[in-house]
Amino acid sequence: KHLALLFGHVDIHLCSLVPLAGKAYYANLEDPGSLLEEPVAMLTEAPGLPQPQSIPSPSRSSPHSQGSEAGERFSRKVFVGGLPPDIDEDEITASFRRFGPLVVDWPHKAESKSYFPPKGYAFLLFQDESSVQQLIEACIVDDDKLYLCVSSPTIKDKPVQIRPWRLSDADFVLDASMPLDPRKTVFVGGVPRPLKAVELAMIMDRLYGGVCYAGIDTDPELKYPKGAGRVAFSNQQSYIAAISARFVQLQHGDIDKRVEVKPYVLDDQMCDECQGQRCGGKFAPFFCANVTCLQYYCEHCWAT
Repeated sequence: KHLALLFGHVDIHLCSLVPLAGKAYYANLEDPGSLLEEPVAMLTEAPGLPQPQSIPSPSRSSPHSQGSEAGERFSRKVFVGGLPPDIDEDEITASFRRFGPLVVDWPHKAESKSYFPPKGYAFLLFQDESSVQQLIEACIVDDDKLYLCVSSPTIKDKPVQIRPWRLSDADFVLDASMPLDPRKTVFVGGVPRPLKAVELAMIMDRLYGGVCYAGIDTDPELKYPKGAGRVAFSNQQSYIAAISARFVQLQHGDIDKRVEVKPYVLDDQMCDECQGQRCGGKFAPFFCANVTCLQYYCEHCWAT
């Protein structure tokens, strides 16, 4: 119940911080590129005060249990790395077409008009999820990693890494006895795409303690990680410690990346100052991110 209420299938973008009279304002940022394998930090300093914009609240449906309905277990988007340098889009398509209809993509492909993946990796966007399962079954397993041999004009049978995303890896409940409180939840921007929710939960719990849930944000169509996550804490002390740090070093296996931590902000909160009495019961458009405050304000109370 609490999981579905707090973490619905909605993109939550945390926002840039603008000082105003000792308080902070959060405004929406666009998603930082749906294809970036290692996205840069999503939060930047904004030049001046934008108009108030609301941040969508989570819906009441559970975000990542969706997709299991038709027996789906994996995202239809698959990362493939270590490609031969001279393999082009058509040859990649031909190498994987036996598993089902697909489209080959990579970051900034449309703008560059290049026929070759510039960094040796690409994404396979399959039409059907069953194609991903067939691809996985055809792979060789080595050190818990999946490989498939691919040929190019100059290289024959080169093992390339296949990295599917399992839908169940997008959510992890560490302490089911604790209700999830959006006011004790942080947004983590720039999460490496391979990182699972369980790994994010364990890292944050080791650093700050009190983690009861972690989730990886995925795009609604392909259900592939967007490069952000959320972590809910069971106590205020752990929550304050996490947002006070602002940056966290995520270290797990091959992953070692500095990511940014911000309060998780909702758009359906009443003003903590007047409880809606001075603003006609409208939801508060301002949030003060100072660790000594962490309150929502209507326009009237914010200005005064």
